[in-house]
Parts: sequence; C-alpha cells; structure tokens
Amino acid sequence: MSTAIRISVDEYDRMIDAGVFVDQDKRRRVELIQGEIVEMTPIGPPHEEIVDRLSRWSIDSNPASAVRVRIQNSVGLPELDSVPEPDLSWVKPRSYLSGRPTAEDVYLLIEVADSSLQTDLKVKAPLFAAAGIRECWIVDVNGRKIHVLRDPRPDGYASEQVVESGEQVAPLAFPSSVLEVRTLFE
Repeated sequence: MSTAIRISVDEYDRMIDAGVFVDQDKRRRVELIQGEIVEMTPIGPPHEEIVDRLSRWSIDSNPASAVRVRIQNSVGLPELDSVPEPDLSWVKPRSYLSGRPTAEDVYLLIEVADSSLQTDLKVKAPLFAAAGIRECWIVDVNGRKIHVLRDPRPDGYASEQVVESGEQVAPLAFPSSVLEVRTLFE
C-alpha cells in the first residue's frame, strides 16, 4: 500500500529554492494542491491563444491602479497547503515581492481548460471556494463557454452560471470590464 506524503507551503517553497523542480535548465510545471505536488498538464496552442486573449482583455479593460493582472503566476493558500498557478488572476494592485497574493488579495481567478476541464471543475474550483476566493472562471476551450463560479462556500461555489459564446460576462468586482465570450474562440 502506498501513501502520499503531504507537504506544507513552506516545505514546497524550500523545494523551489533548492531547484528541485528544475530539470535540464527548465522548470517543471508543478503546483501544490492540498499538500500534494501535482504536475500540470502541458499547454498547447489553443490554450496559449486563449490565455493571450484573456490577458489582453484583462489589461485593456482595467486601469493599473485598480487591479493587477498576473499571468500563470501562483496564489498562496497556506491554510489549505496549496499553491495553485491559475492562468490569470486579478489581484489587488500592490507589490508581491515579499509573498504571493492570498485569497484576500484575489478578485478573480481564471483557468483555461482544454484537457483539464474535469480537474479544474472538480478539484481546483472547490479548493478556490474553500479558500474564500470570490469568483472563479473556468474557460472550457472545447465547449466554447465559460463556467462562472461565485459565492464561495467551504464545500464549493454556491452559484454556477454557464456563459456561452455569443454572450457577455463581467467580474463582480469590475462590472464595467465586459468580456464578449465569442472573442476568445474566433
């Protein structure tokens, strides 16, 4: 019988500092999810393109003084032994040199899912809700829609709305930042 060894965020950070996740001068894509180191799914051209489009929309639709847009950077959830790396995060506009943004800093997390949809919906979204992250979007590349998750509870988000291509959506914290969903997939 095998048993996973769970680690804390501090232990994970020490492993990063020691270069444990560097393989042949290239950093392996991993994240800490509920104390377990998880290798991230490789990303392909559709995923990359949608992240680029979301990044441009995020930056263009908000003044830098109101929100900081972070692209594929970590968020610290130490109370849940987790350091996920969402595709985009909208966080409070301050410096994070001394530490990662935490749930209290996050306005919106966005995950782009082509091959990771079930993991994002069944593992990551409940984790984000348990941490108290106000809003999470899961972009379903293959389904050409966005799962908009709001109203975090300890066991998941109480509200899920599916926004189809041809519809609009805006973050609760920034209602004037309207996204035309079709622009992600055309």
